[in-house]
Amino acid sequence: MAKSFHFAIRNCKFHGILIQDVYKEMENRSKGEPKRCFDMYGFVMNGFFKNGEASIGLEFHRKMIERGSKPDIVYCNKVLKSICCGYSSIEVANKLLLLLLDVGPRPNVVTFTTLINGYCKEQRLEEAFKLYVLMIGRGIEPDLIVYSILIDGLFKVGKFEEGHQLLSTALGKGVKLDVVIFSSIIDACVRDGDVERGILVFKKMLKEGICPTLVTYGILVNGMCQIGHLHEAFSVLGQMLTNSVEPSLLVYSSLLDGLCKAGNLKGGINLYRHILRSGLLPDVRVYSVLVNGLSKQGLLDDATRLFYQAVKTGLTPNIYLFNTLLDGWCRLNQVKKVANLYSQMDSYGVTPDIVTHTTLSKSISQRGKVHLMLLFLFKMLKMGFSPDVVSYCTLIDGLCKHNNLTAGLQVFSLMVKNGVNPDIAIYNVLIHAFFNEGRLRNALELFRQVSCCGPEPDIVTYNTVIYGYCSMKMLDEAIQLFEELKLRQIRFNSITLTILIHAFCKEGRLDNAMSLFSAMLETGPAPNVVTYSSLLDGLFKSFRMEDAFKLYGKMLGSNVSPNILSYSILIDGLCRRGLVQEASKTFSSALSNGLVPDVVAYGILIRGYCKVGRLVEALCLSNRMLGDGIEPDSVINMTLKEFQLENLLGRSTCVPLQELNRSYRLTGML
Repeated sequence: MAKSFHFAIRNCKFHGILIQDVYKEMENRSKGEPKRCFDMYGFVMNGFFKNGEASIGLEFHRKMIERGSKPDIVYCNKVLKSICCGYSSIEVANKLLLLLLDVGPRPNVVTFTTLINGYCKEQRLEEAFKLYVLMIGRGIEPDLIVYSILIDGLFKVGKFEEGHQLLSTALGKGVKLDVVIFSSIIDACVRDGDVERGILVFKKMLKEGICPTLVTYGILVNGMCQIGHLHEAFSVLGQMLTNSVEPSLLVYSSLLDGLCKAGNLKGGINLYRHILRSGLLPDVRVYSVLVNGLSKQGLLDDATRLFYQAVKTGLTPNIYLFNTLLDGWCRLNQVKKVANLYSQMDSYGVTPDIVTHTTLSKSISQRGKVHLMLLFLFKMLKMGFSPDVVSYCTLIDGLCKHNNLTAGLQVFSLMVKNGVNPDIAIYNVLIHAFFNEGRLRNALELFRQVSCCGPEPDIVTYNTVIYGYCSMKMLDEAIQLFEELKLRQIRFNSITLTILIHAFCKEGRLDNAMSLFSAMLETGPAPNVVTYSSLLDGLFKSFRMEDAFKLYGKMLGSNVSPNILSYSILIDGLCRRGLVQEASKTFSSALSNGLVPDVVAYGILIRGYCKVGRLVEALCLSNRMLGDGIEPDSVINMTLKEFQLENLLGRSTCVPLQELNRSYRLTGML
């Protein structure tokens, strides 16, 4: 366009009074050719809207219509699209639509589609649906694109019922929705965790005669694997192969992930071999899933071997693969392998991220090396990493668990100073640590602070304070807080009630404990193995043996599997009644159920054997204990020496001396 034409537009911007001149210039330059005139119309309108002079642009359109130059709706739609793409706001585009409805030209389906799409992108569905109703009222039937935009918009904001209603409306009107919109709907369902609804949409799609694409199948398989419906996922895989749709690596990796998460590692390995046989080259996602599956099963040597095998094939490992292996070796406390793997990251061009450092921080924390924890934190900060709230929580928890609350509080102060807002998990750790050190006032001050100013206390917070009260023999205060919990309608859990039951039992208030336990059976939450163990211990120590055995029977009948603590309590109860043979059978039952006895379980039975004069069995059990790699504690050693002395002094004649000598030699005591 000529300089004078640009000048006229600029004058309109500043004075708003030369619209006639612009129109006149436009007529002169178009020389009576309508197409050229309309091209200039688009140029002028875009100029006004781009320069922020929407009112002048709208007035220019109105004047143009009044002078008898009615542009084609196609040119108006182009202007609308430009406005929606960033020249101005959607409200300005809506004003232009209203002007078109008032003076012309008559809007068409594209006009409404442009604005509906604009509103949906901004998640302003109410305005989008007003336009949908308006276009129908003006006799303009929505097409596939309009329905696709609206349905997709509804699903993206989680309005699934409305989305399905609109889908049914579209199908009822004979609109042929395509595979893209169906795939989009299924994907939205899966992302929202409503896979069952996604399956229904898939079936509806098949009923409409629409063939799924690889993308559709992939979305569905992924969704089914996420909720553990592996049988159905493999059925879909069968459908794909029947319909000559070749599965992609994405489909296979979803199936692999599902198998590994279900603990079917053998099935995962077989599928991996099938991928190789099919000629596909496994990508980093496939290897990530397999390495993670092997690591979760504790097969770190196999996972590491697979990792290096993948690297040999030319695969570039990503941070997820390294983090998975690091986490696995950290769990096994293999410090050298962790250090070796961490040192290799740089050679593969992989930079440690916050997950890497949180994993390493957690491992160091569990080892209780306080100075290493702090050194690692400062190393992270020096490297430019900003630890997140999870990293800080891991570090503070490790420090507090190893009796270094002072250092934990210092890290807490550093975190706040660095602009990281503590979450309730960190406050829970600190409250628990204060109680552990007997600092009741500090613990309650911190509890009151979060109750008043946030972050909002959760059930873990209340459980921590209730447990703290109980540990300091302030049971009445614990009960008072529990009642407050109920008044605030905060949902308590089995841990809350188990803490109180355990405290009641320690105080000898068995009737209160049994009353709370009965309430759990009637209204929930269901008692867990720790609940049963606490009650069993209380009943045995109160010499209510019959009640204890009945409770144990009830525990087994409720499908609650005893742990080693439950067995230890039961063995102790039997030994107290002199039923050592039954106690021995119970010990063997624990072994046959795959439980590994600890020093407490061994000690109880050894003491039981000694009390009835069966020193040979006691010494043999001690020998077995050493064979299992468990060192006897001072109580066990004192018990054995005490009864050994009694036998030598002739106070017990139950065991032949030659058998004692043989047993002593076995245990290395002679």
